[in-house]
Amino acid sequence: MRHVIALDVGGTWMKAALLGVDSAPAPGTAPVLLHRERRATGRERGPEAVVAEILGFAADLAAHGAAHLGGPAAAAGVAVPGIVDERGGRAVYAANLGWRDVPLRDLLTERLGVPVALGHDVRTGGLAEGRIGAGKGAGRFLFVPLGTGIAGAIGIGGGVEAGAHGFAGEIGHIVVRPGGADCPCGQRGCLERYASAAAVGEVWARVSGRDDADAADCAKAVANGDPGAERVWQEAVDALADGLVTALTLLDPGTLIIGGGLAEAGETLFRPLRDAVGRRITFQTPPTIVPAALGDTAGCLGAGLLARDLLGPVDLDRTDPSEVTA
Repeated sequence: MRHVIALDVGGTWMKAALLGVDSAPAPGTAPVLLHRERRATGRERGPEAVVAEILGFAADLAAHGAAHLGGPAAAAGVAVPGIVDERGGRAVYAANLGWRDVPLRDLLTERLGVPVALGHDVRTGGLAEGRIGAGKGAGRFLFVPLGTGIAGAIGIGGGVEAGAHGFAGEIGHIVVRPGGADCPCGQRGCLERYASAAAVGEVWARVSGRDDADAADCAKAVANGDPGAERVWQEAVDALADGLVTALTLLDPGTLIIGGGLAEAGETLFRPLRDAVGRRITFQTPPTIVPAALGDTAGCLGAGLLARDLLGPVDLDRTDPSEVTA
């Protein structure tokens, strides 16, 4: 069966799938998930070992497809973190993996012998959310995952904008509190220092006196009516709304998709966030604010979409997100 390799490289795990792309499915029919697998990234062994692990994993996936699916993969898509030159196919820098200027697309193409697409992990996840997830059918959307940091993916017409230098969507480094907390990027008062899951967890641990407390604990305390947690949460929501309204003013998306660990709080986050954004907008048209639909499968699905795009008009957009949990 004609298929593609999809690989999502994270700091700890790599998630992969083989996705069938034989023909455009009839309406409502999803292409078949043929295989899924995960493997440790192995970053503790250094950046060269990580690259070797990626190449080896991709080769093993190709071998599995050749042995069990009637032939080699037609293409591959790989999503990686950090700074990514998608046009040039280079993994420029990733702090959590330790690499610099790795020609990953060329290395994978040589190893696999098929066309390879390289994408930024958040933009790739945003591509999946926009085409087959929470933003399906939206012409313009903004995908913002709230995790250890905050990033963004700007969706336009079925694609995701990388920017002139690969930095488009870095909403986490909009300054929302001038002169505020130091950010590793070199600025002070960046959004991700106030509204990321890591930032909320850090503040709640200090306020609650529990060193092991995290953002999920804060959300639970908010749901239980804890006034201290409510103050911490509202400060984070207000900072997030400030950053989002800046982005809305610049980009005018129809749909705003919020994902990442903080979004798992559900309406504990979305109810006050919608209110806070609504209070701040004046002339802007309010976007539809929705939770992400694909969870941690978005990067893998997006990598499959990148691979599919290399092949032409075959339609992978109707993939059922519930089928991919690699």
